[in-house]
Amino acid sequence: MGNHDVNEQTGIDMAAARRSSSVAVESVRDFFHDGHEEWKTRRKLVDVLRKDPVFDKSKREFMTRTEKYERGQAMTNRIFELETIHGWDHFKTRTAFAALDDQLPIGLHFIAFEPVFMLQGGPALVKKYGRLIATRGILGCYLQTELGHGTNVRRLETTATFIPETQEFEIHSPSLTSSKWWIGALAKTATHGVVQAKLILPGGNDMGPHLFLVQLRSMGDYKTRPGITVGDIGPKAAGGFPSLDNGFARFDHVRIPKENMLSAFAQVTDEGKYIQPPHAKLSYGGMVYIRANMVTSGGWTIAKAATVAIRYATVRRQGERGPDGLEKQILAYPSVYYRLLPILSRAYMFIQLGKTLKRAFDTMAGRLAKGDTSLLAEMHATTSGLKVLVSSNGVQDIETARRSMGGHGYSTFAGLGRLYADYLPSVTYEGDNFVLDGQVVRAALKSYRNLFSSKPPSVSSLSPSSYYLRLLVNAPPDLSVPSDQDWRDPAASIHLLELRAALLVQEHAQNVDTPDASINQRVSKAVTEAFVAVQVGEMIKSLESMQAKERAIVTRVYLLYLLTTVEGGFTDLLSFGVIRPIDFPSKSRDPTHSVRLAVQRLCEELLPEAIGLTDAFGFTDWELDSALGVFNGKVYEALWERAQQEPLNSTDIPAAYEVSIKSILERGAKLAGMDAKAKL
Repeated sequence: MGNHDVNEQTGIDMAAARRSSSVAVESVRDFFHDGHEEWKTRRKLVDVLRKDPVFDKSKREFMTRTEKYERGQAMTNRIFELETIHGWDHFKTRTAFAALDDQLPIGLHFIAFEPVFMLQGGPALVKKYGRLIATRGILGCYLQTELGHGTNVRRLETTATFIPETQEFEIHSPSLTSSKWWIGALAKTATHGVVQAKLILPGGNDMGPHLFLVQLRSMGDYKTRPGITVGDIGPKAAGGFPSLDNGFARFDHVRIPKENMLSAFAQVTDEGKYIQPPHAKLSYGGMVYIRANMVTSGGWTIAKAATVAIRYATVRRQGERGPDGLEKQILAYPSVYYRLLPILSRAYMFIQLGKTLKRAFDTMAGRLAKGDTSLLAEMHATTSGLKVLVSSNGVQDIETARRSMGGHGYSTFAGLGRLYADYLPSVTYEGDNFVLDGQVVRAALKSYRNLFSSKPPSVSSLSPSSYYLRLLVNAPPDLSVPSDQDWRDPAASIHLLELRAALLVQEHAQNVDTPDASINQRVSKAVTEAFVAVQVGEMIKSLESMQAKERAIVTRVYLLYLLTTVEGGFTDLLSFGVIRPIDFPSKSRDPTHSVRLAVQRLCEELLPEAIGLTDAFGFTDWELDSALGVFNGKVYEALWERAQQEPLNSTDIPAAYEVSIKSILERGAKLAGMDAKAKL
């Protein structure tokens, strides 16, 4: 093996992995992308971007933050130019933006500003600004978080005082801590913003937080309008979101017309009287929309991490030698595949779950437009839990994938460091996860109390997200430890996860006056995972349209998700005696052993399909931008080529030599009693 070329072997290994995969990549890929035509459309759009020099990524990592912001604006402008050139419709333009891996200010216009405005703006205001917003004649942001308060919206300090005499609202920041902070696209991009502020009526009546449209910059010369101070809050942790101008704003008695209050629901009369909205939390609609979209985007982010790490683990050889005399591919080690394949399963799950959630949100929004708020509370609780679940898993999965690649994973060129930095704040924006856990728990306790307030309890009153509570009414039979074959049935895992949630909620309800410190996190996770488990069962049923081979393989992926989730819930399942130590002769008295073996066997069955299953996401090398995740497997070659682009390598002798290094060497030589120029 002395002449063995390790670099060439990487390409051989990747080609062999693709040959060994039996999954029809095109079939699964079309499933992800809602059909072959949708996939072709997306691929054509990606090709347009990939070939356009404006979207070149080769110099990105060597840019300053200002240069990255300007690059982001150039890309935004270019996509709108391409929209005109190619006659793209709304869907194609959004798809083009979604293909980019930079967090751009325009994203806040699309996700946070426009939907909130269109959902909650009154008819006159929408008529005046709706078209301008849709065509980007104005650019917007959503100003909620303040320096002193974030998730606790009720405690925001910014005020909007109604002036009956002039029919205006006066927007004011009464303190330093009332400064709007962290607002994406605010610092340099947005011309307008939807401001969350306390509505103050004549007589000083505080009606709580409401939304107001405020013009931030002149549409003539782009200067900040009088009375408004805006700026950028500075670089973010780990260099994340460099293209996004997260900003601050302070308002000094800024007057806006009365019509600029978003009054589709709550209103103020000309005399200053308040008209109540039909639902106290209607203003949560915008946040619910963002959280619903986070599930889909989080799934695709996890998919990128899984693709890069699994591709690298397929061609990286290290350690023990196999029968062929070569070191083993690291994906063959249980310590590696046990980390990576569950990540792959979560990507599959979250992508599909996001589609379900999007349909549910569209249904809710349609009803809200007609004044029907019946689905709002359910959607708020569901999206709160799912936002916690996807962001917590996503942050952990990206870092787990990066670490699985060893030392090379720490290179920027691996791609996952950047992915991690950009995804890291997801656990705190749009509601801190620990706070959202409390909201999920409150909804669960309310459902529990409503169920048992009627005699006898009626499960017909339970919503989809609380249907697991039926197991407290219709007591399940005493469970034996599932056999190896039982774990192959998704119903077994779904049942255990629902029962775990029901027992945890019951336990908390019965001990609500003496809660332990972690109860909210444990209940929230159990409740959300029970809901997801049921959805995964439906996903498996939806695979009927696939060919038998692909259906069987993707079913195993979803089953792996279910089993690893059960594995993660062992503490609760053992605590409540749902599964108990085995008291009859057996190779193992550990009741969890069978599920761990089932996980291992599933992983072993999925190993030959891993490359096909990741190829099915449809990512191009341009989208992944990872030297370690290249399609052809030539990772060492790609890493070498990327390193040559490092600006430090442009000269043999660095500028720092004359400025600093030379002095260090001369000083050291003098201290040693030697001539600095002497040969050693």
